[in-house]
Amino acid sequence: MNHKRVLVIGLDCFTPQFVFDQWKDDLPNLKKLMDSGTYGLLESTIPAITVPAWQSMMTSKNPGKLGFYGFRNRANHSYDEMFYANSLAVKEPTVWDLLSKAGKQSVVMSVPQTYPPKPIEGCLIGCFLTPDTDSEFTYPAELKKELWDNVGEYIIDVKDFRTDDKVNLIRQIWQMTARRFATVRYLMDEKPWDFFMFVEMGPDRIHHGMWKYVDPEHPKYEKGNRFEGSILNYYKYLDEEIGTLLGKVGDETLILVVSDHGAKKMDGGINFNDWLIREGYLTVKEMPSEPKSLKNDNIDWSKTSVWGSGGYYGRLFLNVKGREPEGQIDPADYDLFRDELIQKIEALTDPDGNNIGTKVFKPEETYPVVNGIAPDLIVYFGDLNWRSLGSIGNPTIWSFENDTGPDDANHAQHGLFIKHDPSDPGGGRRYDDAHLMDIAPTVLDHLGVQVPEDFEGKIIK
Repeated sequence: MNHKRVLVIGLDCFTPQFVFDQWKDDLPNLKKLMDSGTYGLLESTIPAITVPAWQSMMTSKNPGKLGFYGFRNRANHSYDEMFYANSLAVKEPTVWDLLSKAGKQSVVMSVPQTYPPKPIEGCLIGCFLTPDTDSEFTYPAELKKELWDNVGEYIIDVKDFRTDDKVNLIRQIWQMTARRFATVRYLMDEKPWDFFMFVEMGPDRIHHGMWKYVDPEHPKYEKGNRFEGSILNYYKYLDEEIGTLLGKVGDETLILVVSDHGAKKMDGGINFNDWLIREGYLTVKEMPSEPKSLKNDNIDWSKTSVWGSGGYYGRLFLNVKGREPEGQIDPADYDLFRDELIQKIEALTDPDGNNIGTKVFKPEETYPVVNGIAPDLIVYFGDLNWRSLGSIGNPTIWSFENDTGPDDANHAQHGLFIKHDPSDPGGGRRYDDAHLMDIAPTVLDHLGVQVPEDFEGKIIK
């Protein structure tokens, strides 16, 4: 009797322009899946970032419902208390939670926000948020030693992807990916499963580390540089590794290749807090003589109405009377004040005076419900062609070096999906209207498990 199964190959930051367009013929295994299946863009969450995107995918819930908007989130309306959104922050049931209740076996490996591990029917290996391999990051706990004995020490992540040592970075990424796929093959062979999902972080790390070397449109690109083929070579290697998995699955296995967001060139960074200081929204007690991180104890809260934080997207927080300890904005003025801010932020230009096309999102208009403490505004500087830099003391509001180490790519709003269903006789269909919240219902539907009514995604047919 045939046994329906689902294999989800998660590739963090895997990018559609490379897979569908530039390098399709260099990736024979992915091309085969595309030519015999359905593929296209996969819209990410707002914000388009690893946390919360993967858990939004696996719960079919938006970030507002999940209640976290990045890895670091405000715990309350104080100025200092933050919480880290690991697995304990995920309160909504995931695909593997629902499959466990239905008596089905899952193998879950390195999906972001699965550390610390929670019990499931099957086994689980925690994600890149695991502090180190001395931690208890597997379920069951004895799986860690089993992997060590049969595959080798598990590699949680590359040690530092924001580095000038590009040779060592590439070596680390390839080594991590090889160990990961060896672990996948071992688990596929040795563990029972109806659902198997893993996420490889290598694409994200190589994009952030190597983008300027491969993209002719990047402002720092130099033709003929020694690393020009670095990302293509890695994609070809990934394709070979994926090929080793395809031979292990039967005709009843639905294969999904998915990414949480895409990638694109980074033109530069906007020194968000320097701009707020210049505009009179933020007052610091002491301005540093050289760029430094903005510390809360250096903010004069009695003269501050807005402050921001850095990252691939900008988070802007308002200092509201009766909400924050030393709030300055009257709640009655909140909406008008915020609208004026949006107008100014969307008018930001590059150093030559050209508008960079910034997009600003209000949480209550972006999500059906807003749980937790969301930023008052979510900012895509230059529609993600520019990142947000949180330091202060910069000579201008524009920077062309990242303040947390070398990084030359930003996230793009669309990742990708490839769906290969052996029972579907058609193939080669392009479908660009999918959202990552569609993945969870598609998995459950194939496995014959009822899709919950509160899922926000739809089944990809």
